[in-house]
Amino acid sequence: MSFGDPNNPYGQQQGGQPGGQPGYGYPQQAPQGVPQQGYGYPQAPPVQQFGPGFGGPLEMPGGVKAARIMLYVIAGFQLIGAILFVLSAVAVNAAKNDATLKDDVQFQQLADYSGGALWGLSVLVLLWGVLAVFLAAKFGKGGNGIRVTAIVFGSITALLGIYPFIVVGLVHTVLSILIIVFVARADGSAWFNRQQQPQY
Repeated sequence: MSFGDPNNPYGQQQGGQPGGQPGYGYPQQAPQGVPQQGYGYPQAPPVQQFGPGFGGPLEMPGGVKAARIMLYVIAGFQLIGAILFVLSAVAVNAAKNDATLKDDVQFQQLADYSGGALWGLSVLVLLWGVLAVFLAAKFGKGGNGIRVTAIVFGSITALLGIYPFIVVGLVHTVLSILIIVFVARADGSAWFNRQQQPQY
């Protein structure tokens, strides 16, 4: 075997490649303008963080946490409002039974109507507060239905808070608008639309 023999696998080959085959052995220098390829497998494309089939965020976003706290605050205001309505209904009932007002027919009719309306408002205000607590409690595991319900809840509460225009109503309106904004944002949507863990 001679050093220049083309059949000799240990000899110098034409073109500088062992075996005469391009790409055999060590990687060759890439031509100008072509990125250099490294050893091993090609790099995988980046994985999308959110979206169908990718699970979504693992921790509740800050805006969603804030919206949850605001729902609890609204529920607290609703409880205070229900207590005030109950006390007003009791006061109207006590005034109706006052001996000096027993003969006033107009007052008695107004007291009957007002007392019934106040008791009804007490129940409605309390139920609205219970709904706020329910929504806040479901933020951890709830899906898109809870998100939509929270947006509707915030919209109705914001409208109801405008009239009558009092400080408590204004607080309800501001909190409700913030709830809508935080829940409707992209990170809120990703949280509520994330892939849920199967329940066994």
